Formats: sequence, C-alpha cells, structure tokens
Amino acid sequence: MKKVNFDVKLPAFVDRIVYVDNYGARPYCYTIEDASRNADAINRAINYISEKGGGTVVIPEGIWFTAPIEIKSDVELRIEKNAILKFSKDIDQYPLIITNYEGQECIRAKSPITAENAINIGITGGGVIDGSGDLWRPVKQFKMTERQWQELMKKSQYTIDTKEGGIWMPTESSFKGNEHNIQLDAENALEKASEYYDFYRPVMVSLRHCKRILLDGVTFMNSPAWNIHPFFCKNLTVRNVTVSNPYYAQNGDGIDVESCKKVHIHNCTFETGDDAICLKSGKNAVARQIEGPCEDVYIHDCLVNKGHGGFVIGSEMSRGIKNVLVENCTFLGTDVGVRIKSALGRGGVIENINVKNINMVDIKEQAIILTMSYVLNLLNRNEEINGIDKDDLARAAEDAANAASNALSVYSTRYCLPSFTAALRQSQIYTLRLHHS
Repeated sequence: MKKVNFDVKLPAFVDRIVYVDNYGARPYCYTIEDASRNADAINRAINYISEKGGGTVVIPEGIWFTAPIEIKSDVELRIEKNAILKFSKDIDQYPLIITNYEGQECIRAKSPITAENAINIGITGGGVIDGSGDLWRPVKQFKMTERQWQELMKKSQYTIDTKEGGIWMPTESSFKGNEHNIQLDAENALEKASEYYDFYRPVMVSLRHCKRILLDGVTFMNSPAWNIHPFFCKNLTVRNVTVSNPYYAQNGDGIDVESCKKVHIHNCTFETGDDAICLKSGKNAVARQIEGPCEDVYIHDCLVNKGHGGFVIGSEMSRGIKNVLVENCTFLGTDVGVRIKSALGRGGVIENINVKNINMVDIKEQAIILTMSYVLNLLNRNEEINGIDKDDLARAAEDAANAASNALSVYSTRYCLPSFTAALRQSQIYTLRLHHS
C-alpha cells in the first residue's frame, strides 16, 4: 500500500454543560405536541452552547420523544446511558428539502439529526438514537414470515406488486408517493411532492460539509433510510458505536461515507438491512463536476453481524475513492464480505484500497466481488443506465482489493474456500493482488 497519513483530528469541547430538561424538555411524553416542544428545547440548548463558544448538551436518562434537531459548531450532544432519543414522524415536522442521497441531488424529508457546515461537533454517550424507521420503511414480503406479513397488513393494506413479490407500504401517502414518483425535474416539485412526504425517507443522521466530528459510544438504530451519512466532511471519527437495523430494513445501511477526507472508523458493531460500512463519492457526470474523492480512510476492529456487504465501495463512486485501509474486522453472516460495485457510465477511479486480516463466517454469497453491472432496484422499477460515453468508463480498482495480505479466512455455508468474482465488462483492472487466500 502506498504510504498514507491516517491521522484524524478529534474535536475538543469547552467545559460547559447544560441539560435539556432545564430548557423545558420532558421525558416519557409521546404526543406530536410533546415532540415539537422537546425539539424546541433541545435546539435552544444547542444554540445557547454554540453561541457561548461551545460545550456539552446532555440528554439525561429517560425516553425523550422529539422532532428533528440540528447540531451546531462546538457542540457535543451527549446522550447518557439509559437515555433514548426517539424521533417522531409527522408531516409538519419533516418538510421536504433538496439534499443529496444515493449520489445525486434529490428530494428527501428533513433528517431527524442534521449538522451542516458545523465545525468541532460530537454525538457521544452510552444512550440510544431511535429514528422510528419502522414507521417510514417499506418491507419486502419475501423477507417476512407469513405471520410477520399478516401483522404488517393489519397496520396498512397498501402493497405494491413487483417481480420480487409484494412490497408493503406503511401509509397511503407513501404508497401514492411511489405511484407519482415526483422528482426534481418536475415543475414546483417540492410543493407537489409535499403531501407524499414519507415516500421521501430521510437518512437518520445527516452530516454535511462538517469538520472535526466525533461519534462515540452511541447506538444508532431504526433509521428511515441510511443510518449515518457524512457528506463532504473532513476529520471524522466513529468509534465504539453500535449501528442497528432489522435485516429487512429497506435501504437500512449502517454508515455511508461520501466524498469525505480523513476518516477513522474503529471498534464499532454493525447489524443492518443493507450495506454495513460503505464508501461513496457521487454518481455520474453531474457528480464529477465537483471534485471530492473519498480518501484517507482507516477502518479497523469492527464487527458486522449481518448486512448486504461487510465493507463496500460504491455503487456511487464517480468522484473516486482512494487510500483506504480496512483491517482486523469480522463479518458474520453478511450476504457478501468485501464488495466493490459500480455501473457503466459512472466514471471515477478506485485506487490504493487495502483489505487485510478479515475473518468471515457464513458468508451467503461471495467473499469478494468486483462488479460493473450493479443496478439499483427502486421498489417496482429499476434504475435507468443512460448512454455510455467512453470517457465515463471506470478505470476500476488500481491497487484495488489488495486483499488478505496476512490472513483472509472464509468459512461459508456455500464455499469451503474463499470465493472471488470479478465482473467488470469494458473496464480495466490494474494491480489486483490477493495474498494468502
């Protein structure tokens, strides 16, 4: 591996502490009005600490039902042990916005937790953040037992028929939102889409253009879409966290690090309904108009219990991904162990990627797969791949998957030896090395 400086700067917080109950927040209150009051109290506490030059906002022990909150510069949000920050779901509390998701600018509902252009921030403690994703997410029938499916049907009768079978929709508005599928190219798109707000499921924690971020000790769970989405951030540390979604959670990724620089993820546990630890950098020509590779990423000592992929690059990778070291991790029962995925037309370069000392058990499909034919399954329609320009063809995997340079052990119910698949039509692989596999 090319020598890379993985030093990541940590935030530092002033010794100033406030408690949200002193601002009017109340635990164990569960109406929409309670959620609005608690969000107002938490946001006022955050604003106060930020304006005073920094410090810590404490969520004490208890269950705190709240609407969306926004973290500002120099603020540590500490969720104490036995505290649960549980988010509401209401059309007035989650307005539609234009943001980035799955590699492109698009319409989404406001995220439960947002930080934008913030410097020196943290979400810490031993508590839980619950995004109430079960109220937002569709569910595919083939992932359910018959009894589970019937329980869902008691909550909502709205379903979509697809080639994979039925998909349960949690509300009439999400069902109709899928039917109309209003996107940014429509005139007055936000206004027209607003009544279908819960079709546009948000990521739970949205960190945009932030610097010096620490996520430490918290459990992030039950997200409407992805759990954690850092976007164009620098100096991001994620340590000692648990990220959890049920196996059937649609788009229930663990962490999707997009176009970030200087990232350290370690001693974390993931169990997700989609990819667990994922690196991205935008999609297609529109993404390549802005420079922003995902680079200088060190991931180690993490456990992935279940998920589509343990460690994944893509499929959005048009700005490039480089200088990545993943080591000393364990993947238990993931669909795929290590996956690098893209599609013809994306462009971008994947280079200097090293994966070593990974133990995998009960991997359902491939231990390692590189593919250029990945297509998103968007409920009852597939992602369209437009015309291909020769300049768009990815020079995929320069030094990609310098995998298993010490010991890559795979014990799978399907394979008795490590399995590897490369499917990169019309593209080139440079310097692919598999050691001691």
